[in-house]
Amino acid sequence: MTIQDIIASLEEFADPQLQESYDNARLLVGDKTWECTGVLTALDSTEAVINEAIAKNSNLVVAHHPIIFGALKSITGKSYIEKTVIKAIKNDIAIYAIHTNLDNISQGVNKIIADKLGLQEQKILAPKSGQLRKLAVYVPAENRASLQDALFAAGAGHIGKYSECSYSNAGIGTFLPGEGSNPAEGMVGKRSTVTEEKLEVLYPLWKEGSVLTAMKANHPYEEVAYECYPVTNTHQEVGSGITGRLPKALPAKEFLQIVKEKFGLTILRHTALGMKNIEKVAVCGGAGSFLLGKATAAGADIFITSDMKYHEFFDAEGKIVVADIGHYESEQYTIDLLYDFLRKKFTNFAVQKTTVNTNPVNYF
Repeated sequence: MTIQDIIASLEEFADPQLQESYDNARLLVGDKTWECTGVLTALDSTEAVINEAIAKNSNLVVAHHPIIFGALKSITGKSYIEKTVIKAIKNDIAIYAIHTNLDNISQGVNKIIADKLGLQEQKILAPKSGQLRKLAVYVPAENRASLQDALFAAGAGHIGKYSECSYSNAGIGTFLPGEGSNPAEGMVGKRSTVTEEKLEVLYPLWKEGSVLTAMKANHPYEEVAYECYPVTNTHQEVGSGITGRLPKALPAKEFLQIVKEKFGLTILRHTALGMKNIEKVAVCGGAGSFLLGKATAAGADIFITSDMKYHEFFDAEGKIVVADIGHYESEQYTIDLLYDFLRKKFTNFAVQKTTVNTNPVNYF
């Protein structure tokens, strides 16, 4: 088992192409060809977490937050970031960050928050556009089914909760093989006319490589005729935040008490409650103020997130309750999410959760 084996599994789950442009989700320290002795999942890869990995003989730390976010112009140990990197390098500990790409998938960070609150009818709050492509490929009618199967296996044909979605229509194709060609049918120098089908499938942008590879490997023609189109539809399984409904509406104070219990809170900042009942809930782990307008437009009764600034609470304008539960507190179960995913993928391999509380915020 190499570190690359672990990374490949994580990137199949949350492709790095789904991270935001400002992010740095990737292998940050170490060599992907190293044999992996064990994995430690964490929210932050601090020096204390690296020490824990050393003690537990785990040479890969998989953390949500990237320890290296901006450029390091020197590594002299003058900051906690540089101390962590030095400790990891000296002890051959690899650090992998899986950040906003894990935020932006339907089974990621916000899913586990919604599950903790028992939300039903879960949907992405702000689905992303620009994440879909459509492939149109021309294939002999007798080869359409096998090519279709290969494209589905490569990740094409998913629309919401449906898979193996495609469309095809029949037509007549012509081609004239030139000198040096090796046509699957027809003759060099003679025009051929064949019954073909135009097969169309949607696929996510980050799977384009595997989809096109599968197309070429399973098409009978030496030169495949195909087109790839950008699709402006939003991808309903990719984006920021999640909304859902409680099994029954609850008074706001009663629901906030449940939130405190579920996330182990001693304090919770929120806007005025009035006599409001809570049924539809919007959540965003980490700093989510950018989604307040989306949560309000979605008809949510409450928006649960963190890192809200003083003036941003005014933006609720009495239309929605805003509850700031703290950054670490909102994302703490990401450690379990990563642990559970890797344990299921690698059943006979050492995967452990950090026992270090990396929350830099304390309450008195």
